Amino acid sequence: MPTLLVVGDSLSAGYRLDQGSSWVDILAINARRLLGTDVHVLNASISGETTTGGLSRLPGLLDRHQPNSVLIILGANDGLRGLPLETMRENLKSMFALVEAMGAQVLYAGVELPRNYGGPFTRAFRNAQDSIAKETGVSYLPFFLEPVALDRSLFQDDGLHPTADAQPIIAEYVGQFLHESMAR
Repeated sequence: MPTLLVVGDSLSAGYRLDQGSSWVDILAINARRLLGTDVHVLNASISGETTTGGLSRLPGLLDRHQPNSVLIILGANDGLRGLPLETMRENLKSMFALVEAMGAQVLYAGVELPRNYGGPFTRAFRNAQDSIAKETGVSYLPFFLEPVALDRSLFQDDGLHPTADAQPIIAEYVGQFLHESMAR
């Protein structure tokens, strides 16, 4: 059975949710329906993870799990911490190259920063994600929280992390992207 490895941050780790209720857990339980085939879904997401942390952990994860596909959803914490966007870009490119070198498929999903980070920085952050996806040609979902982003009732009190009610909606949306991308 093919293996999909998800490498993300708190948005994928299920921050402040009951264990087993993140969108990745829902995707794993419903893989046949959402992805069109049986897929073993592994969640290697950690709250607070940056692209630097993801890059440092990735070789061990690839060696240990030998995935067929890797979904990388990192960068939000780089942006929230104001880390250099060029570092984020280089880290992502390095992660993509590591996945491709082992013969696995790279899948990439982006995020949006909160509007209070200011127009110039949020646009630069969006452009960094879009341009790295275009430059590398990886399968790309520009904003994986898009179907819930405008409904504030689907976010926890911090305004950043989706609620339990949002998780099935995210699983369906990301599942559609993965189904289309993994079929290529």
